Amino acid sequence: MWRAPAPAFTDGQAEIVVKFVDEVEITVEAGKGGNGCLSFRREKYIEKGGPDGGDGGDGGSVFLEADDNLNTLVDFRFNPHYRARAGQPGQGRNRTGAGGDDLVVRVPVGTTVIDANTDELIGDLTAAGQRIKVAQGGRRGLGNTRFKSSTNRAPRRTTLGTPGELRTLQLQLKLVADVGLLGLPNAGKSTLVRAITAATPRVADYPFTTLVPNLGVVSLGLDRSFVVADIPGLIEGAAEGAGLGFRFLKHLSRTRLLMHLVDALPVDGSNPVENVAKIDAELRKFSPTLASKERWLVLNKIDLLSTEQLSELQAAIAASQERDTPVFAISAISRKGLDELCEALMTAIEKHRLRLATDEEYAAAQARMDTAMELEIRDTVRRSRPARRKRGDIDDLPDLDF
Repeated sequence: MWRAPAPAFTDGQAEIVVKFVDEVEITVEAGKGGNGCLSFRREKYIEKGGPDGGDGGDGGSVFLEADDNLNTLVDFRFNPHYRARAGQPGQGRNRTGAGGDDLVVRVPVGTTVIDANTDELIGDLTAAGQRIKVAQGGRRGLGNTRFKSSTNRAPRRTTLGTPGELRTLQLQLKLVADVGLLGLPNAGKSTLVRAITAATPRVADYPFTTLVPNLGVVSLGLDRSFVVADIPGLIEGAAEGAGLGFRFLKHLSRTRLLMHLVDALPVDGSNPVENVAKIDAELRKFSPTLASKERWLVLNKIDLLSTEQLSELQAAIAASQERDTPVFAISAISRKGLDELCEALMTAIEKHRLRLATDEEYAAAQARMDTAMELEIRDTVRRSRPARRKRGDIDDLPDLDF
């Protein structure tokens, strides 16, 4: 299948081709039902053959199915229309028309399906193999055999097949990860992901190096691993649509916990405690439920501070939090403190997985939280669209589909 070329950004000899797409609109149309047949049996030497028109076939339906081999919605940008097969018309000799084949469209795991016209949440595909019907096939028409009776021996009545359902859908991909990594630009998120996983996100000495989310797997041994999602850096005003990080904030909703990376000694001379407060405020504006999710603070670049300065900073950040929040200290570039951090994350994630499997009340509470986050995020995104379109933000430009 032909694909339009993605935009390229060059930095010296390095080139990034942006192919990550996490929001698209598609049109799905189920197949029309086949018409009923008007027919009478006519055979030599056989009198009073009577009606023998068969029914039409049902139209095919359209399904979406989650596939863990996919990780972007980019293909839907160039092929946004999907139509299932129509049912065949009925035939004489009481032959029923063939039914239309159902159409199964594969989407990445983590895709949310919304009716673009009514804003109704149709479904959430969170596990590989999960399937939902998004367009119902048309019903078959009836042949004239169906209408014969003792008073109507030669009915000439049939019915037409009904049209298949036509819907415009909005697909939103939210990455499925255990840990969501967030922070201001240049906090060292990509460096950390490189240090603890096999992923190789772009690293440079200027802000907004990360243009799209990155996923990495942290492996601590046999059957002990978790997934980290790194989103582009947030800036003040992100909840209103400013910067790159806004459109990817929704990916944090599927994570088990948030890991807020803080630059211990920002190059712009800003106060790390105030920087933490800025990100906290943006999360609350974007989704209060998302802001209430368990969040760990991680001070990065601690090799630039003395032991006394680090202790004072840790105490100040811990005191600024309204709830009991773990504060870790690491240096991603020199790998200091990374083993302790990863082991603590793995332990917390294992406890969460066990509770989900064994504690029904806990699982129900998590499901309610997920639903509340979904509604809040959809409302925030909808309210921000006019402002983002007016500013000409990058996610509204046709040539820069991330």
